[in-house]
Amino acid sequence: MNKIIILTLFMLTGLVSCKTSEKNFDKLEIAKKYYKALDDSDDSEIANILSDTILIRENEYDYEEVFPLKRYAEWIKWDSVFNPTYEVLTLEEENGTVRAKISKMDKRISFLHKGPIVTNETIFFDDDKINRVEKTKYLIFNEVIFVKNRDELVDWIKKNHPELDGFINDQTKQGGLNYLKAIERYEKAH
Repeated sequence: MNKIIILTLFMLTGLVSCKTSEKNFDKLEIAKKYYKALDDSDDSEIANILSDTILIRENEYDYEEVFPLKRYAEWIKWDSVFNPTYEVLTLEEENGTVRAKISKMDKRISFLHKGPIVTNETIFFDDDKINRVEKTKYLIFNEVIFVKNRDELVDWIKKNHPELDGFINDQTKQGGLNYLKAIERYEKAH
């Protein structure tokens, strides 16, 4: 009888371990899908893996914003204009969250930063949906160059193409197109 109880306990422990491992694996898969959707600018896939709202936080700059799903999908359309490349450098699950090292490059970042931006990020979940993404550390980011190039662009556009003024704060697809047009006009003139 004791052998049956012990065997049953081992089997139950094994089943629980498999379930836990499977759930952790799912979080990694969801995180992979998230970065793939960003890389592909696939706002419909994003809708499948995010909760109704998502909190985006940048710890080093004490910035956070809550996006309703529809507005986050609009941000993805803005981001898509710049033809982004999101590269997952590392991805691991730890205590119910996923930690990632991400490299991002696009036309806007290339102009402003002159190279990719690399960050450590933590992804939080609520019922197998992503509800929060935190940039916990900028590993490669030259703020001085980024801000200098951004300010020069904004000032030059105000002076030479006032019809595009305000592009910097408009995170819609049209705002992204205006941003790209501003970069192109600036580069052509310089």
